[in-house]
Amino acid sequence: MNSFDWLKDLFTTTDSVAHIALLYAIVIATGVYLGKIKVFGISLGVTFVLFAGIVAGHIGFTAPTPILTFIQDFGLILFVFMIGLQVGPGFFESFGTAGIKLNALAAVGILLNIVVMFVCYLVFFDTSDKSALPMMVGTLYGAVTNTPGLGAANEALNTVFGTGNAPQIASAYACAYPLGVLGIIGATILVRYLCKVKLEKEEERLHSEDSVKANQKPHKMHLEVTNKYLEDKTLLQVHNFLNRDFVCSRILHDGHVSIPNRDTVFHVGDQLFVVCAEADAEAIVAFIGPVIEVDWAQQDQPMVSKRILVTNPSINGKSMASMHFSSVYGVNVTRITRQGMDLFASAGLPLQVGDRIMVVGHEDAVDRVANKMGNSIRRLDAPNIATIFVGIILGIIFGMLPIAIPGMPVPLKLGIAGGPLIVAILIGRYGYKIKLVTYTTTSANMMLREIGLVLFLASVGIKAGATFFNTVVEGDGLLYVLTGFLITIIPILIIGPIARMKYKFNYFTIMGMIAGTYTDPPALAYANSVCSKEAPALGYSTVYPLSMFLRIFTAQLIVLFFCG
Repeated sequence: MNSFDWLKDLFTTTDSVAHIALLYAIVIATGVYLGKIKVFGISLGVTFVLFAGIVAGHIGFTAPTPILTFIQDFGLILFVFMIGLQVGPGFFESFGTAGIKLNALAAVGILLNIVVMFVCYLVFFDTSDKSALPMMVGTLYGAVTNTPGLGAANEALNTVFGTGNAPQIASAYACAYPLGVLGIIGATILVRYLCKVKLEKEEERLHSEDSVKANQKPHKMHLEVTNKYLEDKTLLQVHNFLNRDFVCSRILHDGHVSIPNRDTVFHVGDQLFVVCAEADAEAIVAFIGPVIEVDWAQQDQPMVSKRILVTNPSINGKSMASMHFSSVYGVNVTRITRQGMDLFASAGLPLQVGDRIMVVGHEDAVDRVANKMGNSIRRLDAPNIATIFVGIILGIIFGMLPIAIPGMPVPLKLGIAGGPLIVAILIGRYGYKIKLVTYTTTSANMMLREIGLVLFLASVGIKAGATFFNTVVEGDGLLYVLTGFLITIIPILIIGPIARMKYKFNYFTIMGMIAGTYTDPPALAYANSVCSKEAPALGYSTVYPLSMFLRIFTAQLIVLFFCG
């Protein structure tokens, strides 16, 4: 036996575990490294794993189809679930006044992508060919750079055609994807010139808007009680009469500093440390008294301010009022930091694992609160793996529920993409109500999400590799590229000017909205590179959750309604 036969067997024995692990390791590593290469400052990122898989499949470096299918589907489930868990906390909050308009524009953009796809299908393709429309669906999702939608469409096609008989739409996806990335950025730049946008003026607008938004941030000030009406009135009475939400964390009376509670009595000459929303500061000062400087060193016991990390799962979901910080612990909580944002500690605000609360009080009392809250960074570093898999169980069950709709050949199912996505969004937003700790560090979420994505892309690419080059060279590959480009740019050239001219959105916000509508990180990276503010990221995050959901959901609707 040749001394290198073992190496040959490793690469050719397709049903061995070592071969399959080696296949995925080579495809993923190659794709990730090649995806880092930038052309004109733009890279394809981990999506290049799909192309590495196609090459591997084309040269016969493959694995048994059932194994490829399992890894593909499991990767998709993990990917979409972690996306849902991340966007869940902000999903419903994104529908504010401006959020409704941005999400409506995003939804119109998604609808236009689908309309342009059908027009291209009717104009350029033989409608009697049963594989033509499914391949156009693959082109659509390559054009809008949405991999989860490709997975959802693949799954729906297996339901309609039967596993193993469905068209390999990943070929069309791969044809349309590269120009899709470039088209999104190019069309966004074209919107700028169509609307005669000056980037310097847009930056100035953002600066003035930031000044307005600052009014919602926590504002700290020292006040002296000069209003004679407040003499002998309790903190609760003052709070109710003023009808403004504020926290009084310290009071200096007759040379003694104490932590006030609802029954603390005010006297003219008392000095207070007050935290409120900046928008309410002027009214509070006018009612209580002027802003002064206070020497808080005049106190009987050391008073400290400390940020405490909420890591105790039993605290998850409890409101500020239910914790009775003032009456039970003798401390006041003035503000909360959540996901990098400072929030005013209003009575009805629910606490979540991962929050950092600012606690003011005597040192021993603050330490008691820290013990109650957990305050253990190590506990946060450990992922809540049970929550993830409980959510996946619920998501798969929910996704498999058949929904009978008249006119459809088979019942609609949200499937292994839609079901876990919806359940993850709901758990991410409301999990604390059923005592599920959903906190996952950003790095852990990104790691699990990327693992799921590369497993999915590698599997799809390897399966499509056998037929890809025939599809591109001998088939309709160039048509997929052309129609994909049209699907990409036409909706942007419609919704971009509407967002600017009708709704007067800042151009940088529009850039983020377009990137979020297409769920395209390279477009967001480009937007961030030309803007010094957070507007592109805010626009992206506002529409991303709904856009991701609609991309996945409409993929299945199109296939089940029109490809049956």
